[in-house]
Amino acid sequence: MNQAKQTDCWDTAMESILSGKTYLGIELGSTRIKSVLIGEDHMPIASGSFDWENQFEDNLWTYHLDDVWKGIRSSYCSLTDNLQKNLGIELKQVGAIGISAMMHGYLVFDEGGNQLVPFRTWRNTTTGQAAEKLTRNFSFNIPQRWSIAHLYQAILNKEPHISHIAFMTTLAGYVHWKLSGEKVVGIGEASGIFPVDSQSKTYDSHMMEKFNQTLSRLSLSWRLENILPCVLSAGERGGTLTAEGAALLDSTGLLQAGIPMCPPEGDAGTGMVATNSIMENTGNVSAGTSVFATMVLEHPLSEVYTEIDMVATPTGKPAAMIHCNNCTSDLDAWVRLFGEVLSTFGAQVEKPKLYDELYFKALEGTPDGGGLVSFNYFSGEPITDLTDGRPLFARLPDSTLSLANFMRTLLFSTMATLKIGMNILTQKENVRLRKLYGHGGLFKTKGVGQKLMAAALDVPITVMESAGEGGPWGMALLAAFMMQKKRGETLEDFLANRVFADASGLHAEPEQADQEGFNRYMQRFTKSLPIQRAAVENLD
Repeated sequence: MNQAKQTDCWDTAMESILSGKTYLGIELGSTRIKSVLIGEDHMPIASGSFDWENQFEDNLWTYHLDDVWKGIRSSYCSLTDNLQKNLGIELKQVGAIGISAMMHGYLVFDEGGNQLVPFRTWRNTTTGQAAEKLTRNFSFNIPQRWSIAHLYQAILNKEPHISHIAFMTTLAGYVHWKLSGEKVVGIGEASGIFPVDSQSKTYDSHMMEKFNQTLSRLSLSWRLENILPCVLSAGERGGTLTAEGAALLDSTGLLQAGIPMCPPEGDAGTGMVATNSIMENTGNVSAGTSVFATMVLEHPLSEVYTEIDMVATPTGKPAAMIHCNNCTSDLDAWVRLFGEVLSTFGAQVEKPKLYDELYFKALEGTPDGGGLVSFNYFSGEPITDLTDGRPLFARLPDSTLSLANFMRTLLFSTMATLKIGMNILTQKENVRLRKLYGHGGLFKTKGVGQKLMAAALDVPITVMESAGEGGPWGMALLAAFMMQKKRGETLEDFLANRVFADASGLHAEPEQADQEGFNRYMQRFTKSLPIQRAAVENLD
């Protein structure tokens, strides 16, 4: 960017800040908490982040709530430090705030607001019995990671905390509650707690009553609707930042209370917003710690599939989601190992360059990965009916083991399980997508992840220039929509006409050689699933 244009950008940013027309989005992802501040023109002004990791404790994946607040404050502090460095200004007020986080999971509190059990994240695969029973009872797929599956499994397990529950929410809902005092969630986030009705824009009353009938036999003092957060749609007010909330967010005490807050949303919803894929027949694929593809549907699916989740956009439209628990964790571990090898020999390579060089090396490999196979299963994977994960790499004696083939195989492994679910939509339900928008860490190296993903899913993949800001930018856009929407303006119109009208990106079409190679890899991957099952059963 030339100096004159940079100066214009900073002038516009300064004007937005001084007029109070900035919007803050914070997203708690699996490995990073990121804050993004955008201006009146919806472009990022400053950002900050904090790296964190889940812990595996007592056979459960969790995050400690103390770390939640440490990470949020650090991320916000990083943003304000960048703002001070670039513009010489302190942030005391913003136009609106939005909170997002990884969806699903289980956070429950008693009447006094005390946490009853450690946070159980989406990554856990311990709710199979509950998910199966609920799916059968509702005639609607309830995945293991959904909040209602966690709750029902705790009931089936006769866990003593059940009788003390006064509030159940998600991570985004929890943070929003503590910042605003309001127990609400956006409808997209709500659709990962309990099934929602796209017409009434709230929880499905028929399924709610079925669940309450089950509860009535347990002599509990609460009904389900009494412990769930209220459901709001994009554009509605979700409360305001309290003085206590401002102190939780900004340790310096500069941020003022009273800032409007939009309904908190899940990372699926913010991904849809950040890629402008909330209209029918649009979709996006998010590839990071987990990988999921979300498609907004014109018509309901013809039957219930346990591989496909029915969720909602932030405006309540039905969307089909293929969600896989595992994506880049194993790939990242191998990249770190290669970095350690280089360091051993005195070569220091910056992390972005290391990723870029290794990713581009994958494009030099043979189309099917040279006969290698990799399972990236750090945790269980419901789509392939595995309750636990064992990262695994295997090859035949005559396989072609090279760095290029190895990297191509690792990248293929991030997409293989997703392909199983996508085949149901494309082959059984005849869903036809013109393209998918890609975002997340897998697409940071331009032209590699999206090229292979396009071949794997047999659909063009577009990665927008704005994709790097991802979910927190999408959350900031939802905050902006709440404050800027005109009478009768929909979120779809707002995004298409006022945010993405001049958007550009990198486009990748499926290439035949890559498609044929990935299909051969998938045959090997599917045939090798018994090896992965044996590893889970015998490697401990």
